[in-house]
Amino acid sequence: QVQVVESGGGLVHSGGSLRLSCAASGSIYNIYAMTWYRQAPGKQRELVATITSNGTITYTDSVKGRFAISRDNAKITVYLQMNSLKPEDTAVYLCKVVTGSGVMRYHFWGQGTQVTVSS
Repeated sequence: QVQVVESGGGLVHSGGSLRLSCAASGSIYNIYAMTWYRQAPGKQRELVATITSNGTITYTDSVKGRFAISRDNAKITVYLQMNSLKPEDTAVYLCKVVTGSGVMRYHFWGQGTQVTVSS
């Protein structure tokens, strides 16, 4: 089993910054990707940023140039540096860890961390 724990959320004014962390632990092998999602009230869950095992990074268009995803392999932790935050970034931010390879892949989710951006 894999445990995923997010941290770093909070309340920030528009234009401010936050750094989220997502730490994975447990029976981990062959992490394929670590991904940040967010879900605002009444909206669908949205992929924010992902980083794969080979270092490939993708962002949703709305955060490009403002957010940066990075990872610490030794700590099995992924970070999301969020700058120039906007009220529309307000959401619960969740981390997903995908392990395995080929057709045998497993997805593990954290509980999420709340990010609130005031105008």
